[in-house]
Amino acid sequence: MLKNNRGFTLIEMLIVLMIISVLIILTVPNLSKRSQEVSNKGCDALLAVVQAQVDAYYTEHNSYPISLESMIPAYINEEQTSCNNDEALLYDKDTGKVRAPAS
Repeated sequence: MLKNNRGFTLIEMLIVLMIISVLIILTVPNLSKRSQEVSNKGCDALLAVVQAQVDAYYTEHNSYPISLESMIPAYINEEQTSCNNDEALLYDKDTGKVRAPAS
């Protein structure tokens, strides 16, 4: 009885591995860009939430809070004082404006 041994040659396997490698090389940088975009959007959303809480504080007290820390725990929690990169949000007590550290 004859066996029909069919399989892939070494060249075919190397070509497939090369194609997979090229696809991985093209996708990895794109993933890191997306990760940064998600982080930035998360920080923007946090800014909006904290700014809304500063405005709520102003509505109730007719003055802006001295600092963001003075609003803990009644208006914000401790994690809401910094963005994803652990840099503290910047707050201007005279105008009541909150902004990201990089802006």
